[in-house]
Amino acid sequence: MTSTISIVGSGHTKFGRLDQNLEQMIVEAAREAIAEAAIDPAAIDAVFLGHFNSGMVSDGFASSLIHQAFPELRFVPAMRAENACASGSAAIHAGINAIQSGKARTVLVVGAEKMTHRTTEDVTTALAGAGYQNDEAEKALSFPQVFGVAARAYTERYQNPLDAMAKISVKNHGNAMLNPLAHMHREFTFEEASQVSNKNPEIAPPLRLTDCSLVTDGAAAIVLTTEENAANFPHSARFRSAVQVSDYLPMSRRDFLAFEGPDLAFRKAFDEAGVDLADVNFAEVHDCFTIAELLTYEAMGLTAKGQGQRALEDGTVYRGGALPVNLSGGLKAKGHPVGATGVSMHALAFRQLTGQAGDIQVPEASLGLVFNMGGAAVANYVSILETQKA
Repeated sequence: MTSTISIVGSGHTKFGRLDQNLEQMIVEAAREAIAEAAIDPAAIDAVFLGHFNSGMVSDGFASSLIHQAFPELRFVPAMRAENACASGSAAIHAGINAIQSGKARTVLVVGAEKMTHRTTEDVTTALAGAGYQNDEAEKALSFPQVFGVAARAYTERYQNPLDAMAKISVKNHGNAMLNPLAHMHREFTFEEASQVSNKNPEIAPPLRLTDCSLVTDGAAAIVLTTEENAANFPHSARFRSAVQVSDYLPMSRRDFLAFEGPDLAFRKAFDEAGVDLADVNFAEVHDCFTIAELLTYEAMGLTAKGQGQRALEDGTVYRGGALPVNLSGGLKAKGHPVGATGVSMHALAFRQLTGQAGDIQVPEASLGLVFNMGGAAVANYVSILETQKA
């Protein structure tokens, strides 16, 4: 980043099985973000929408739905960003780039997805579109199967990760109980999450139902502006770093288990921010499947490779630990409306850093970490955000 950008407002619908259509969710999140920032909508210079879609809805020109939020947004340039499950972060980076280029001073970013009106089979097929389509073996894999492959490979290379994965599920569902925006408010015991049963069947061996994120509707929004302009707003948090690392799409060309793209993104983000992992107060990370959160512990440097379970055993990643992870409930329990996920992570990190996180608030949080991933560790975005003092 050549100049510093700040978040000065956020909006967030409830996640879940919603009656609202895509437009209504976009409008709700956009209006809340503008209201929270206490900004005149006429001051918005550009709008960006994170929206994966992949055939899940018929709103093909969804970026222009943001204009429905306020009459003042008419004629404001709008565009859609798509980068699989990291579409929301892609939209944020587009907004950052617009400000840094001098083309805009203040932008509105919205992430949204409508998923629950489609069957599980339809959604599975749509999400699989983020995989490599020019290899018959990879094309045949659903995303649960992709991460099932990762869990089996982890067992072969290191040790069986299933108990650690169950603990992650239990942790994130417990965290979601305090987040009114989360899709699922239901706790699981370790026994329920670790055992295969009629209520917890294997989805893609060895992944169980409790290892998989939720198909969800929802939207989130943030207002971005220059660090200097942020001083005029009631709340602000600035980016210390915002990094994107993209890897090969074919899994056959890389060691997926090594999580090389996320690993590099974390290292670059820490270097750019000039901080260490020990300085960070909380993290929101991409737990599309519990094995992904386990691999993320290792990629961010919490543990050595193959030892991610230690972050659970020593309490590091739990509420009250040295680095609580996914206090929102994560994708696992908060939900995963694909285009909204990256924006949601940043919106909730902003609320943590400005003391607006309610029951999931980390006391005196001043530095937060966000990791949003598109596909099977293909598009990797890491942001480090800090409280901006007046």
